[in-house]
Amino acid sequence: MGLLKNIGKPENRYHYKLVFKCSVIASLLLFILAFKFFPHIEKSTIQYDAPQELFTVEDIQQTKQDYTPPPPPEKPPMIIQAISDDDLEDIEFGETEINFDQELSAPPPPPKEEIKVVEEEPVYFVAVEEMPFPIGGVQAILSLVVYPEIARRAGIEGKVYVLAYVNEEGTVTKTEILKGIGGGCDEAAEYAVKHTKFSPGKQRGKPVKVKVMVPVVFRLDAGST
Repeated sequence: MGLLKNIGKPENRYHYKLVFKCSVIASLLLFILAFKFFPHIEKSTIQYDAPQELFTVEDIQQTKQDYTPPPPPEKPPMIIQAISDDDLEDIEFGETEINFDQELSAPPPPPKEEIKVVEEEPVYFVAVEEMPFPIGGVQAILSLVVYPEIARRAGIEGKVYVLAYVNEEGTVTKTEILKGIGGGCDEAAEYAVKHTKFSPGKQRGKPVKVKVMVPVVFRLDAGST
């Protein structure tokens, strides 16, 4: 306890620091003198008697592939014909001054566009008060029918249905085959109906356009009926 009390005093602490510094300086001087006067110190070496393997290193030559791109395709030479002095014509320029006093005429009107009139197809009635009827009866149609020879030899017979378009005058303007039997009978029936005169159809006493179906029968035993 007495020693600790003496160290705690200021003069003792100063004396302690001075002694410590002197001790450090003395130790450093001893190390410096030891290295100066005894520089050669034997060093212990460790030897390894392991076998040594010899190997050779070969230089590997790097090969470089020379690539030369193919030359571009040659373009055919263009022959440009030179213009001679004889080909040049003298160009005459008119007056370029503007005359403000000159009266200018109005430009011509644009051409009129032609108006195309689209004709509407006539409307044909399907059922009216008085339906068209062939003048002279069915016999008038049968008198114009010619039984085709091909149909006779092939034994073709049957009924052909012809749609007739009859106008206000009773004339057949167009025909269509609704059901045929072939062998030329369809064309023969269509021809007979188209060349037959009909009484016009009427609606409220007024002639109108009417579509009417006309059957034409072909029989081998009686020709055509």
